[in-house]
Amino acid sequence: MVVGAGPAGLACAISAKRKDPQLEICVIDKGSDPGNHNLSGAVLEPDAARGLIDVLKENWQDDELFIDVFNRAVERDDILFFLGKKCKLNIGPLIRFAGMCKLPIGNMRHDGDYIVSISRLAKLLGREARRLGIEVLFGFPAEDIILSDDGSKAMGVKLVDQGLDKEGNKQPNYSAGEIIEADVIVLAEGCDGLVTERFIEKALLKRKTNQLYSIGVKEVIKVSEEQYERFGDNRVVHALGYPVWTPVLGPGMFGGGLMYSYGDNCIAVGMIVGLDWKEFDFNPQDALTHFKNHPFVNQFINDGKVIETGAKMIPEGGFYAIPRDSETNSIGKGNVIIIGDGAGLVNMLKIKGLHNAIHSGLIAGEVIAETIKVPVTAAQRFTEIIDHSITMKEMKQAGTFRQTIAKFGNMAGFPLSVFGGLLPLFRTEPDYRTMRKKKYKYKGNREFDKDTFTALAHTEHREDQPSHLTILDSNICSTKCKPVFREPCITFCPAGVYENIMGVLKPANPSNCLHCKTCQRKCPFDNIRWTVPEGGGGPRYTLM
Repeated sequence: MVVGAGPAGLACAISAKRKDPQLEICVIDKGSDPGNHNLSGAVLEPDAARGLIDVLKENWQDDELFIDVFNRAVERDDILFFLGKKCKLNIGPLIRFAGMCKLPIGNMRHDGDYIVSISRLAKLLGREARRLGIEVLFGFPAEDIILSDDGSKAMGVKLVDQGLDKEGNKQPNYSAGEIIEADVIVLAEGCDGLVTERFIEKALLKRKTNQLYSIGVKEVIKVSEEQYERFGDNRVVHALGYPVWTPVLGPGMFGGGLMYSYGDNCIAVGMIVGLDWKEFDFNPQDALTHFKNHPFVNQFINDGKVIETGAKMIPEGGFYAIPRDSETNSIGKGNVIIIGDGAGLVNMLKIKGLHNAIHSGLIAGEVIAETIKVPVTAAQRFTEIIDHSITMKEMKQAGTFRQTIAKFGNMAGFPLSVFGGLLPLFRTEPDYRTMRKKKYKYKGNREFDKDTFTALAHTEHREDQPSHLTILDSNICSTKCKPVFREPCITFCPAGVYENIMGVLKPANPSNCLHCKTCQRKCPFDNIRWTVPEGGGGPRYTLM
């Protein structure tokens, strides 16, 4: 059984079925349709694309959906540094020189990668999985994992109860969440998955360092044919600096902007910001607005129409934040394997993790077919293989990158990261502890239009159901958070879920939730918890 129908989970299911056609495989996902909850940059390395194609089908060149997903390879890769509101510096040649010198920072290049819509990729993989006879079920959210009495293996996964009203009372259509039993369970929920994190806690898995996160906010913008031609059909742009990092003068956030050509006169524009920001009034969508207003960006998108939006978290902690069993060192335990973003397989030196997610899924699928008669060895066998793979080699190479920057800041951290694996592992605080009584320097005169952003993510939930967002102690909000930080969740939540109503902070608009889970990881008092709503709720991405 696979929890999560993203690229990692579906690659796993397809790989296992190809290896052993007799396997009965079920994939469940909380979204309503394939790709609805999948959002990424996204660029995909050629090796990962070839790995997928090898296990999918022959004659893929004749399939329109295949061509739609894999027809755009990067021909122009620009890495810029925005010096301020108007100036820029092309640091691409410096990155290429670093690559020639085999320095880790040289891995930021994306030449030859595929520009893909991850939601379309998930749609393709879902179709192929079903064609192979794999049961792929959408609208099936899982909330917990059931372990045996001695904790040595997992018995199954419990689904969310359906048909409760806001107070938790059973309605006429109430249905208790079933327990789906399985010999092997693969957790492929993505970043900060609820079942994954509960399993890590129950199975006593450990990380050598805290997982760090960033939030990415993204828009797909329809521009004029002339603008699109000027930008280029096979181009990616990554920009460091303004508006999240201005050397010496501040701010000093980790992150930057991105632009990808998407075809059909569409350009994806996004902003990624590390959740360890200090400014209590910061909203990543404000930073995205400043990025879009920079002359370099604005020339390509001015007067364009935003047709889809989205937000998600990214795990940035790297190699030492991978959860492992303290006894066997396995990524998972017994018959439970953790893959993709759920395991934290994102390489922030490359600014990407999709290739690692797919690679881990393909390995997990082969392992399932190999160990199905002795499922309790699945996690160990998976770890033996992936620890000797190219995935873990690059994860080790970038092992201390994010912690170095968190410890020393961008100005000193980036130069120090040149030394890569020679540096020790610096201890870092969880993201929620980093906030200070400090304002964002480039705060605009108007708030970002969150209502429009949320509407264009096409998110919805059944209104009359219990809120899947909980404030643990409202007194902390009123007596500790508001006097110092002015209830920052109201500002940084990309969907405007939180409001102060008659002096009380509430998750007043849970139906707006984009499932990014930023509130759970950035609340400065660790006072918010995210659980899974009923099936089919949340965003409905089609272009992301």
